[in-house]
Amino acid sequence: MTGRAEIPAHPGGIEVAIVSGLSGAGRSTAAKVLEDLGWFVVDNLPPELIETMVDLGARSSGQVTRIAVVMDVRSRAFTTDLGDVIKELDARGHRPRVLFLDASDAVLIRRFEANRRSHPLQGDGRLSDGIRAERELLAPLHDQADLVVDTSNRSVHQLRAAIESAFGDTSADVGHSVTVVSFGYKHGLPPDADLVVDMRFLPNPHWIPELREHDGREEVVRDYVLSQEGAEEFLERYLELLRLVGAGYRREGKRYLTVAVGCTGGKHRSVAIAEELARRMERGEDGGGVRVTVSHRDVGRE
Repeated sequence: MTGRAEIPAHPGGIEVAIVSGLSGAGRSTAAKVLEDLGWFVVDNLPPELIETMVDLGARSSGQVTRIAVVMDVRSRAFTTDLGDVIKELDARGHRPRVLFLDASDAVLIRRFEANRRSHPLQGDGRLSDGIRAERELLAPLHDQADLVVDTSNRSVHQLRAAIESAFGDTSADVGHSVTVVSFGYKHGLPPDADLVVDMRFLPNPHWIPELREHDGREEVVRDYVLSQEGAEEFLERYLELLRLVGAGYRREGKRYLTVAVGCTGGKHRSVAIAEELARRMERGEDGGGVRVTVSHRDVGRE
């Protein structure tokens, strides 16, 4: 999101989140997680009533301080109306955070078929037609979102962890949240990554018999990877880049950054480097003010 004015983050003590995304991508799970985190969650509220809900929360004498509105295509023509509402709330200083849940067409089709459900926009057409129509309808909101989470390869527990990281400790007013995801190129790129870095320039522990069955979270692999020529220089320089990018994101009002670290299989090099990047960011080597979550997408898939 760009061009946001410098305004107080939560005037009147009210935080506002808008949760949307593709049907079948995990909105219901996100709503339950937010409820568990203490958010007042409203499902399928018409866009024109969001401002009223926020005003009521502001007058609740502190009983309601965090409001999350779950939006989907059941609210007809909601994209243009919702865009106007977001701009108005932003101008009034409420600065809603937009969470968009995404998934690949193949995964969505599999989920709908497993539950024997039709898509809300399917009509008399095929399931894929409904998904395509919804994706086109939601494209503007996807582009406007503060945080896009692709659930194609995430378990329910991994989705919960991502949402808890982004929305759980709001009272701490941490300025920026970073998710570091390790992955294997042979399994495909993480679609929700903001930055992608390739660790295949380092020697592969897979070819060392005593390391092959271990992964980058274990000391024997970590020490091997971090001791290789170029590993330390990479870490130092990439942290400098993350400081620069993170500062720019904060200026533009984007408070979430997903960094994907890849190697061939997503088991050794990417895992060790992702863990080390997260460790250094957590202890303040990135400039401070950062919450860090680590996720290893492809460990166990080899």
